[in-house]
Amino acid sequence: MQPSELPGAIAAQTLLQLRQQAPLVHCLTNDVVQTITANMLLALGASPAMVLEPEEAAQFSAIADALLINIGTLCQQRAEAMLAAIAAARTADTPWVLDPVGVGALDYRSHFARRLLTLQPAAVRGNASEILALAGIVPAGRGVDSGDDSLQALPAARALAKDCGAVVAVTGAVDVITDGIRVWQVDDGHPLMTRVTGTGCALSAVVAACTALPGERLDNVAGACRLMARAGRLTAAWAAGPGSFSSGMLDELYRLCAEDVQ
Repeated sequence: MQPSELPGAIAAQTLLQLRQQAPLVHCLTNDVVQTITANMLLALGASPAMVLEPEEAAQFSAIADALLINIGTLCQQRAEAMLAAIAAARTADTPWVLDPVGVGALDYRSHFARRLLTLQPAAVRGNASEILALAGIVPAGRGVDSGDDSLQALPAARALAKDCGAVVAVTGAVDVITDGIRVWQVDDGHPLMTRVTGTGCALSAVVAACTALPGERLDNVAGACRLMARAGRLTAAWAAGPGSFSSGMLDELYRLCAEDVQ
């Protein structure tokens, strides 16, 4: 099945539900992006929390609405906290999302991410190179930068979704989101989104928030991609460069309405 462009009505419904539900998202994310991740969740109407101590991470995941696992600044203590949080989330039937930052470029994180895939994530969000690497295909990436195209990674994303049962979102110039059978495409966003740190990681947190919403998970994850992409495009229309874009995207996320994403 070829990708179909995500209908604006689905993204609008995702935005409405996100603001009505205000999900609490436990973010075990990397040190570089904690502030921007929290601020973007807040701007959209969700609630962020970062609890890193392994014992507390497990306790908090049991009460959160969703859990984000971002392995960008992975270390042994953080890996312990992530495993504890995932175990508690699974016991509480809380959806969790994997952002496999840098997988394929470094061995430790690659082995760890593949271990996490066996723990039934609700969704996986990464760039094309990261998704290809998770699927066992040698990517063309350089660290967190992707040298591959999202559409080229679609077969790997489909296989990965079928294998681990997650919705897989491959993001880039074009986003493709699949449950292994159906595929949505989001052709939006702007190149300036690649010139500031944290937009992809924050997207993964928004994806996590949207996995907690009622309805079709595939639609909600694709809706999350559309919300972030459209906010990026709206910001780029007036931003002078990366500095004003970074702060301005928070304003556009806060102002985002159903008409913007229709």
